[in-house]
Amino acid sequence: MGLRNVILEGDEVLRKRSKEVKEVSGRILSLLDDMWETLESYNGIGLAAPQVGVLRRLAVIDTGAEGERIELINPRIISAEGSAEEEEGCLSFPGLIGIVERPQRLTVEAMGRDGKLFTIEGEGLLAKALSHEIDHLDGVLFVDKAISLEEA
Repeated sequence: MGLRNVILEGDEVLRKRSKEVKEVSGRILSLLDDMWETLESYNGIGLAAPQVGVLRRLAVIDTGAEGERIELINPRIISAEGSAEEEEGCLSFPGLIGIVERPQRLTVEAMGRDGKLFTIEGEGLLAKALSHEIDHLDGVLFVDKAISLEEA
């Protein structure tokens, strides 16, 4: 495993749409492992591959809740319900906090490390993290959706 640098605000990679993963190869698994190490070192909740400079549809999320260490390959939102305006930040925008409207509940379909499709339902913090990381894969940043922004 290896620690990766998190790409910061202003890097054009953050604005590009990521490409689908065609095959869960050793390279993809190694990238996921690196993303976990990077997420842990930055003490974050979620990390998308573009944030480490790789334009692939991959994200990792750990809300700190039991059993919520999640790897997503080619995730897509299949349903969303409700909305909530909450504070959020982003590892690519250190020191910046915003109020963002996100779905209260989400259902996401993705592939796991084993190459099999699965569905995950998220509510509250998990729904926010899923929405935030999937946005990254489409080149959409939390500052684009922020109702207000301030320095932390």
